[in-house]
Amino acid sequence: SCLQLGLERFHGVCILGFNSAEWFIADIGAILAGGFAVGIYTTNSPEACRYVAENCSANVLVVENHKHLQKILEIQHKLPHLKAIIQYGEELKEKRPNLYSWSEFMDLGKDVPDTQLREIIESQKPNQCCTLIYTSGTTGQPKGVMLSHDNLTWTAWAAGRFLMLTDAKEKQELVVSYLPLSHIAAQMSDIWSAMTFGVQVFFAQPDALKGTLVDTLREVRPTAFLGVPRVWEKMEEKMKSIGAKSSALRRKVASWAKGVGLQTNLKRMNGYSEVPVNFRLAKCLVYKKVRKAIGLDRCTKCYTGAAPITRETLEFFLSLNIPVLELYGMSESSGPHTISLPHAFKLTSCGKEVSGCRTLIHKPDADGVGEICFSGRHIFMGYLNMEEKTKEAIDEDGWLHSGDLGKHDKDGFLFITGRIKELIITAGGENVPPVPIEDAVKGAVPIISNAMLVGDKAKFLAMLLTLKCKADTETGEPGDDLTPEAIEYCQKLGSKATKVSEIVGSKDKAVYAAIQKGILAVNEGAVSNAQKVQKWVLLEKDFSVFGGELGPTMKLKRPVVAQKYKDRIAQFYADADKPT
Repeated sequence: SCLQLGLERFHGVCILGFNSAEWFIADIGAILAGGFAVGIYTTNSPEACRYVAENCSANVLVVENHKHLQKILEIQHKLPHLKAIIQYGEELKEKRPNLYSWSEFMDLGKDVPDTQLREIIESQKPNQCCTLIYTSGTTGQPKGVMLSHDNLTWTAWAAGRFLMLTDAKEKQELVVSYLPLSHIAAQMSDIWSAMTFGVQVFFAQPDALKGTLVDTLREVRPTAFLGVPRVWEKMEEKMKSIGAKSSALRRKVASWAKGVGLQTNLKRMNGYSEVPVNFRLAKCLVYKKVRKAIGLDRCTKCYTGAAPITRETLEFFLSLNIPVLELYGMSESSGPHTISLPHAFKLTSCGKEVSGCRTLIHKPDADGVGEICFSGRHIFMGYLNMEEKTKEAIDEDGWLHSGDLGKHDKDGFLFITGRIKELIITAGGENVPPVPIEDAVKGAVPIISNAMLVGDKAKFLAMLLTLKCKADTETGEPGDDLTPEAIEYCQKLGSKATKVSEIVGSKDKAVYAAIQKGILAVNEGAVSNAQKVQKWVLLEKDFSVFGGELGPTMKLKRPVVAQKYKDRIAQFYADADKPT
C-alpha cells in the first residue's frame, strides 16, 4: 500500500498516535517498502509535527484520530513531499483528496505485484537506515537518530538474550505496550525484541498513564514489564494511599512484611541465597497479594529506564519483594546499553553492559567519575542531515559520548552520577550534581511533586518546588486541587489546605515549616556547605508535559524551567548579601 501511494526510497512514513496494531504494521510496512519508519510524539504541537515530517521528507503520514488529523491539516501546505494521509483509529469525519481510512489504505496494495516488493526488500542492506527516532533535545530542534536494520535486529537479539527472554517455542512471554512508540525504549521492547522472541503483545488503553494501566496489567498479567520512573512512582503513591486507609492490624502486618522483604532482598543482592522462614510467611500473607493486585504476579522482569529513579521508590518495591531493575542507554545506542539482572543488580546501579557492548569512562576524576562512552553494534549511524552534531556525538575512535557522568564499581556495575550539562558549577567553583539533592528533598517532604535545584555561577544553591496536585485527565494540565495523599499529609501537619493556591497564597505556616524542616534534614547530609540548599520557593503550578517543563518521558527540561521562572530565580540572589 505504501508503494502504491508512491513512497520513495529513504523517505519518511510518519506515525502519530497511541500504540496499536496499526502503528506496528505501518512501521514495519514502511521499512519493508524501503522508506523510513518515523514516530511522532502525540503531545507534539502542529509546528513540531511539521519539523519532523519536513526533516525526513515524509511521503506518508499515518494518524490515529480526527484530533491528530487536525494538527496535520494545519501544516499540510508546508510539506511538499507529502502524498497521502491515513487515519486508523476512528472513521473519517470528512472526505478529502489523498486522505484514506485504514481499510482503504490496506486495499491499495492489492494491485502491486509481490515481485516489486520483493525486489525492494532484496535491495536493502543491513547498514542502511530504516528507522528515525527524534530525540527531544532540551535545547534546540530535535535530532533524527538514524538506526540501521542491523542496529535494530542485533540489539533486539543481544538485549533479549541478555535479559533471558524465552523464545515462544519454549514458553510464551507477554508484554503490555503503552509507552510512546516514538521513543526507542518502547520500540525496542514492544516491536523488535517482541518479534525476535515471539512475545505476545497486548495494547493498553490510550489513557493508560492517566490511571487505566493497572486494569490492563491485571487483565494481561505480563511476564515482563518496563515502566518509566513516573509509572513506578505513581504505583507507589497509589499503594501507599490504599495502605493508609486499611485497618491498624493490616498496616502492622504490611509494615512487618516490608521490613522482612527489604532485609532479605538486600542480603540476596549481596549474594546470600538462604530464604528465612519469616520471608516465606510474608510472601503468603502480603507479597503475593500485592503482586496480584497490580497484575505483576507472573512478572519475572520488572524494569525501569529513560530517566533517573529514586532510591526510595526502588526500596519501596524491593520491600514488597518486587525488584525493579534499572537499565540504561539512549536513542543513539538503539536503546539499551547496560541492564541489571535479577541475580546481578545493585540498588541505584544501571547494571552491566549487554554482551557485545563496551563502555569507556572518559577522563575520569580521582573518584573514577568521567563521561560514559559506548561502543558496539548498537551505536547509531548519525543524525539525519546533521554532520556537525554527529561529530560531536561520535569521536574519531568511534566512541559515542553520552553526556552522562558515571563510574564503574569494583564488580563492574555502572553507576550514573549526573549529566555533564546539568551539573551546577557554583561561583566558588564547586561541581554540584542536582538530582541526588532533588531526590532527597522529595523523599524528606512527601507533599513535593517536583524539585529543581538552581545556583549555576551563583554564591549558593536555591530550589524551586511544586506540590502534588490533580491534573486534567484530558490535557494533563496540572490543576489547583491537591492529591488525596497531599491533603492527608496536610491534615497530619494540622493544615486545612486542600488547594495549592491556599498553601502558596497564605504561606501556610504548617506546610512551610514542614518543608523547611525537610530541607534542613537534607542539608545535614550534604557533602559540603556549598551543596546545602539555602533558599526555596513554592510555585503555583506543578511541572508537566503540557506546560513544557517535562519532556515526553517525564525528564525535567531544566533550561525551560530556568527561563520560565527566571524572575523567581533572580529574586533568590537579588538580596543575596543579606543573611536569611
